[in-house]
Amino acid sequence: MINKLNLEDILFLDIETVPETNHFSDLDKTKQELWELKSKYQRADISAEDFYERAGIWAEFGKIVCISVGYFKFQGDIRTFRVTSFYGEEVKILNDFKNLILSHFSQTKHLLCAHNGKEFDFPYIARRMIIQNIELPYKLNLFGKKPWEVPHLDTMDLWKFGDYKNYTSLKLLTNVLGIPSPKDDIDGSEVCRVYYEDNNIDRIVIYCEKDTIAVAQIFLRLRGDSILDDSEITHI
Repeated sequence: MINKLNLEDILFLDIETVPETNHFSDLDKTKQELWELKSKYQRADISAEDFYERAGIWAEFGKIVCISVGYFKFQGDIRTFRVTSFYGEEVKILNDFKNLILSHFSQTKHLLCAHNGKEFDFPYIARRMIIQNIELPYKLNLFGKKPWEVPHLDTMDLWKFGDYKNYTSLKLLTNVLGIPSPKDDIDGSEVCRVYYEDNNIDRIVIYCEKDTIAVAQIFLRLRGDSILDDSEITHI
């Protein structure tokens, strides 16, 4: 089935998120109480304040600091994979991403693809758009859609082959499929520190773009296609 898809119709993506504020104490009292309730069962004996560094995985307590996207272009037998990123203020990130979808990936044939995207990236982006009063583009508005009408691909979901209890990280999947690992600098647990303490968004962008490339590489392997080499990847 995925072999019949036109690679040029797929927008590959990855997002990086952090807690909405640097410190738990920066939240108002109501939000602090809500965080305590939300995280109660995940943090066990850890205090809500100490657990707050992980708040970025919840859209209600986090924000997006980078969305990286990649797409294929073919000229005869020559293929290129073009990668770019949106970063800065979250409202601008979301609007720039939305404008890309509307201008280049809005047709019925177009699909969005991420690793664990159905559980994380796609709903997170949609929730943050609603929180920021941004109207959802059709590709992210799932209200009333039947499962087969959802224009999303998920490389982790494809790897499950129906085994819904299985979770396979991007790092593990690239390893078993013989794909160069994107995790050669920071990992997800360090993004918060790099953003708030190091103030190094460039490092986060590089990390996010590597993950986007890895998603495309996994998709190629699942199709039985050759993976990309560095000469085929262009950063724009």
